[in-house]
Amino acid sequence: MGCSAEFRRRVLDLLAAGRSVASLAHDLDISDQTIYDWRRQDRLDRGETCGMGTSERGELVMANKRIRELETELAVARRAVDLLKEETSPKGGSRRSK
Repeated sequence: MGCSAEFRRRVLDLLAAGRSVASLAHDLDISDQTIYDWRRQDRLDRGETCGMGTSERGELVMANKRIRELETELAVARRAVDLLKEETSPKGGSRRSK
């Protein structure tokens, strides 16, 4: 079950207002670890603690995806070069029959 950003924000606001993690977890029927995770990420996003914020994490995910795409393209290009090398003999002649 995913929770909306608005719901997470309200939970964090209740924490800031003095509610305890345990009481919120009980009242809202969510795990206390989830609330601790949200609070930790919120502190990261606001620069209160060192680490990777949500926007940086998103950028990293996109960068890793692009790296995988480029690695695949490079592997295809290398394979094409290898196939072209196989078709041409070392003396410059073609191995293909005419």
